[in-house]
Amino acid sequence: MDDLKRTPLYSVYKDEGKIVDFAGWALPLQFAGITQEHKAVREKAGLFDVSHMGELEVKGKGAEAFLQYLFTNDVSSMKQGDAIYGFFCMPTGGVVDDLLIYKFSDTHYFLVVNAANTAKDREWLIQHQGEYDVEIIDSSSSIVQLALQGPKAESILQTLTEENLSEISFFTFRRSIQIQGIPCIVSRTGYTGEDGFEIFTDAQFGISLWNALMEAGKPEGLQPAGLGCRDTLRFEAALPLYGHELSDEITPIEAGLGMFVKFHKPSFIGKDILYRQKMQGVERKLVGFELLEKGIPRQGYRIEGDGEDIGMVTTGYLSPTLKKPIGLALIKQEYSAMGTEIQVVIRNKRVKGVIRSKKFYRHQ
Repeated sequence: MDDLKRTPLYSVYKDEGKIVDFAGWALPLQFAGITQEHKAVREKAGLFDVSHMGELEVKGKGAEAFLQYLFTNDVSSMKQGDAIYGFFCMPTGGVVDDLLIYKFSDTHYFLVVNAANTAKDREWLIQHQGEYDVEIIDSSSSIVQLALQGPKAESILQTLTEENLSEISFFTFRRSIQIQGIPCIVSRTGYTGEDGFEIFTDAQFGISLWNALMEAGKPEGLQPAGLGCRDTLRFEAALPLYGHELSDEITPIEAGLGMFVKFHKPSFIGKDILYRQKMQGVERKLVGFELLEKGIPRQGYRIEGDGEDIGMVTTGYLSPTLKKPIGLALIKQEYSAMGTEIQVVIRNKRVKGVIRSKKFYRHQ
């Protein structure tokens, strides 16, 4: 563990959490337990240290045009204070990364990218900078990012700020909010299927911010939460994880995320292939499934239909909310209809399953 990168909050939880290697970072897998933390986020609130995520800034007169060319969603539609989700794609349509873009101004955008892809994304931006009048800045090491998620998130955070948090709508942010006197960017976004906020501040304030939130959340049942429940939460809400539901070999159209690809834009990298997939259909499709027999599906397990290989599991768990073995899978399109019976190969045993909606959990 000594050779792993550590966030500025490592000293807070190194003795409380079960630390694991995640994309070269020493991060907590769990504190009290994955199921307990999952339940806390669904019913009350959980606090995650997600400071391993990458933060890149694009500044300059050409910022909007540059990002419009690289990004699948429509950057030109953004107002100051908006955040949007989308993809950097290759000419093949495969995904370089999925990310959030925050608009600070017409000439300043803030990109939140996956930890494992930060260096790759930075190089992708530099590689395509060309004649665009932009400056590319990697701010990752100077920023702490915390995710406060769950139905009690707003009431907890509201005790620490005079800002009216109810005015921050979904996928918008405020850039200069004082949280217990600490200057923060606060966005109403998240990765759990629940209401909540992602909070960014300078690294020097990270521990103070964590402690303030945990203290304020005690009466509401706030718990520290690790990577384990972050994955089960996002999975139940059918939110993709790079390297599972998205990759350089899986396109947004195959993953069922075409709503974040805007074809009215004149040009963006990967547009031709993605448009062809949208119009002609895809040979494989991301689906949800439920096992009808005992077993736990895991990433990479083969899926069969009519005695032949039809795809593989991208994510699978015994759902903490539904108490059922469920999964996401990329399979041949002709087997993707609701109710289609499949078999998941688990340790050389064929376990019966059925195709169902990917939306295993919907926020109430």
